[in-house]
Amino acid sequence: MKEKIAFVCQRYGTEVNGGAEAECRMYAERMTPYYDVEAITTCALDYMTWDNEYPAGATALNGVTVRRFPTVRSRKQKSFDKATAAVLRPDHTDAEEEKWLEEQGPVCPEALAYLREHGKEYKAVIFMTYLYYLSAKGLPADVGSTVLIPTAHDEWPIYLRCFQPVYQRAEKFIYNAWAEKAFVEKLFPSTVGKPSVVVGSGVTYPAGELPDVKERFGIEGPYLCYAGRIDESKGCGVLFRYFEEYKRRRGGELKLVLTGKAVMPVPQRDDIFSLGFVSEEEKYAVMQGAEAFVLASQFESLSIVVLESMMMGRPVLVNGKCQVLKDHCTHSNAGLYFTNYAEFEATLTYLLTHPEVYRQMCENGKEYVRKNYQWEAIVEKIHGLIEGGTDD
Repeated sequence: MKEKIAFVCQRYGTEVNGGAEAECRMYAERMTPYYDVEAITTCALDYMTWDNEYPAGATALNGVTVRRFPTVRSRKQKSFDKATAAVLRPDHTDAEEEKWLEEQGPVCPEALAYLREHGKEYKAVIFMTYLYYLSAKGLPADVGSTVLIPTAHDEWPIYLRCFQPVYQRAEKFIYNAWAEKAFVEKLFPSTVGKPSVVVGSGVTYPAGELPDVKERFGIEGPYLCYAGRIDESKGCGVLFRYFEEYKRRRGGELKLVLTGKAVMPVPQRDDIFSLGFVSEEEKYAVMQGAEAFVLASQFESLSIVVLESMMMGRPVLVNGKCQVLKDHCTHSNAGLYFTNYAEFEATLTYLLTHPEVYRQMCENGKEYVRKNYQWEAIVEKIHGLIEGGTDD
């Protein structure tokens, strides 16, 4: 019989629209040749509410046993905002941090109880992201051999005291990028020297035929695309402002096409298309048909969608204030970065007016992904970490 491992993640499922959650599911499914893999998660589908939408209990999904436990409270934006304001004060208390953790959620005591009772039955208990309640409360508990996939970046919550035990308790780490590893080890000296791998996430070219974007969505002419949660925290507000200013100054037929769930208002304009949640094939088709992929987020630990766009042969235009995204551009020569509107306009204009450079960037991106983000090598590294430990 295979030994068991468990992935602990706040949400899990094919319907879940989130980068970290999707990465967790891809890791879990690809470890099934080596282990009996389980996912320990909540019944929630929407991170804005944490309401229980999946049934509780154990089910099977793509070779992984998924154990779902109910949350005990919904997330209320007003009380969450109040708790956030409290912990942003420099003199805030530990009690206020605990309150913030509960308000952020997902509060799921049954999942924590299961981990305390059964965690040592697994060869490894792998927590996905440091930020949420299950990791913050589960990792410091005595739950066996622990691995943390931090998905860390320089954002204000990581400086809260409540996350210190999370990094101290984790025995091994799976990082998405070298910049993330360097940041974590500088901020949490207790992590230095602990076994770790830097792997990111693999991307796979779609197997089926891609739909025609014009026929499926009625989109004609040149466009930029964005994929993922349409949220202020993902830089979408900046993206909208910059795109609108670019069109005001430059005019032309360029459009902006977005895929993913909107949790903020999308400008109602004839040159902005918000397609909502789409299939993987539709997402890849939109990427392939774009002039470039644009991501204004300042906080990313990997960005699978950037790698997917490169895989589809399209350059990327990203926020240079995010070191991980900037590294993707400089290491691949398949993208450009901006830190303000003037740079956004200049880099976008350069992409659209230098066809030879553009074609080379398209090829560079495909090669970058082929060399660095293939699943076979990634899975072998994670397997080696679980079995014996390594340090890249």
